[in-house]
Amino acid sequence: MATMNPAALDSTPYRVPPEPSRWRALTLAVVVHAGLLFFLWAGVSWQSTPPVAVEAEVWDMKVQSAAPPPEPAPAPKVEPDPPPAPPKPVERPPEVEPTPKPPDIALEQARLRAKELKEREEKKLAEKKLAEKKIADQKLADAKAKKLEEEKKKQELAEKQKQEKAEKLAKAKAEAAEKKKLDALRAAEMQRITGAIGTSGSAAKATAPRIDSGYIASITAKVKSNTTFLGNTNVAGNPRVVFKVDQLPTGDIISARKIKSSGVDSFDDAVEKGIIKSSPLPKKKDGTVERTLEIGFSMKDLD
Repeated sequence: MATMNPAALDSTPYRVPPEPSRWRALTLAVVVHAGLLFFLWAGVSWQSTPPVAVEAEVWDMKVQSAAPPPEPAPAPKVEPDPPPAPPKPVERPPEVEPTPKPPDIALEQARLRAKELKEREEKKLAEKKLAEKKIADQKLADAKAKKLEEEKKKQELAEKQKQEKAEKLAKAKAEAAEKKKLDALRAAEMQRITGAIGTSGSAAKATAPRIDSGYIASITAKVKSNTTFLGNTNVAGNPRVVFKVDQLPTGDIISARKIKSSGVDSFDDAVEKGIIKSSPLPKKKDGTVERTLEIGFSMKDLD
């Protein structure tokens, strides 16, 4: 006899045996019950048949002769019970259609009127909702447009401020550079003037070149053309004002200091403005300038 490996048995999965078919058992049960009902019906029918009557006579052997026995009466024929008559179908009473009532004109008119009013109300409500929606959409569009316009204005203002700031910065840089240049020129001029003052007056006069009369005349003519003075008839005599002017090698005026007043402030101011307005001053024929000049005017010189 072969032995089975326990490991093989353990490795085989356990399966539940399949359940027998229910339809087969149900069919068998129905057949059995039908046969049982048939036998019960047959037994009841057989027992309900009446038994046949049997008559017997007892003969005495001592009696020699006797009347012949009467013929047996025929057994009554038992007829089976007639099957029950099927029940008659119950006849349904004929359906009687209800007599249509004449329509109520007033009720119909009221119903139509109510329907019409309802439709009108629904139409008005729909129109109202549509109008409210249009207004809301318009408000939303206006708000969006306003917001865009404000953002555009803010952006334009920011760009303008940025540009103005850049222009101011450039202008400030240019002014600072120009001022630095002028400060350097003024410093150089002041150093030259200070150095000239440090020398003796006699030496300066001995070494100073003679000023060209034509050069002085051109400067006087330019300053006179730029000086505007209406005159003052209440002033007696011919007052004179003198200014000391420092200029750069280019002829640009650095400063104009009043060293002698005429006694008439309006006349002094007019001459000072004329000098400043004449910058740059004319140069000599050789292209050079006198760094320091004394420019004076009498009141009658401007007539």
